[in-house]
Amino acid sequence: MNVTASEFVPIIDIAPYLKGTAEGKRQVADAVGRACREVGFYIITGHAVEPQLLDKAETTARAFFDLPIAEKMKIHVGDTPGGVGYAAMGDVSLALTRGIIGPHDLNESFQIAKIDRDDSPYFHTEAAKGLMPQNQWPAALPVMQPQLSEYYLRMGQLARDLMRISALALDLPETYFDAKISRHVSRLNLRMYPQQKQQPLPGQVRAGAHTDYGTVTILRPGDTAGGLQVADAGGNWHDVPAIPDSFVINIGDLLSRWTNDTWRSTLHRVTNPQQGTGNRRLSLIFFHHAAYDTIVDCLPSCQSESRPPRYEPVSVAEYYILKRTQQRVALQKAKANPIPA
Repeated sequence: MNVTASEFVPIIDIAPYLKGTAEGKRQVADAVGRACREVGFYIITGHAVEPQLLDKAETTARAFFDLPIAEKMKIHVGDTPGGVGYAAMGDVSLALTRGIIGPHDLNESFQIAKIDRDDSPYFHTEAAKGLMPQNQWPAALPVMQPQLSEYYLRMGQLARDLMRISALALDLPETYFDAKISRHVSRLNLRMYPQQKQQPLPGQVRAGAHTDYGTVTILRPGDTAGGLQVADAGGNWHDVPAIPDSFVINIGDLLSRWTNDTWRSTLHRVTNPQQGTGNRRLSLIFFHHAAYDTIVDCLPSCQSESRPPRYEPVSVAEYYILKRTQQRVALQKAKANPIPA
């Protein structure tokens, strides 16, 4: 694919799919399928997410990060199972998710786990505890829980639409994934990239190069342009353009695995702003995951005699244990060999 950096990530209007005509659905599905095969990223417009909901979520997120550090640390992730709550500057290095040791990422964040659980046994098994822990909310900002819960639920609906589009793109029945994601274990991450007032360490960026774990990631990149980059197959980095009223979508590892790697889970990062520009940046990131007991096995439309399945079947819960073990081993190595400040 011969493109410039600014053209690398395609922009897809999904309004024709949402209108429900067979022609519109096919048009959008074909565009999404092409983007997932060639890039692993795409930008959606025409998504019908209510502007006032977006405004409330972003305003509340900024209000949280503007709280005194002492207030935010009251709900610090610490050793909380499942990693919900506040992660301060210095707590996270996304490169560790790939087993790569490097400087910590230059951001702070707040993570929310599944908010629509009930009392059924399904949500209280051992497998569920780490994937669906009890959320922490700041006492100093009581509006945060209802407003971010509303946003979480709306992103779940959008993710369902994207998975239905994906099913059509993969020559499957439109509702193929519905039962597999009806009790999804998604996470919502609010991430603030503060102004950089001092020179970063060598190799230190706002978010290190990584791939996401799940099905689709829905990124609301905020109102500050620049920073997010995706890698092509040759390892070259491309800027993701800032499109008003859009979401940036990328494919996660498990959806790539489901498709026998015909769809790409693409390496991406957030780079530093130019020195002296400030560029405080907020992102709202919805990491969509299937139900924890869903078995990810090669889809029938993604295998053939010449392309047999590349992976053994794995449950969502088993895959996360694998990734967390990899991250924990890398973290132990990093602590044993700290990078000089």
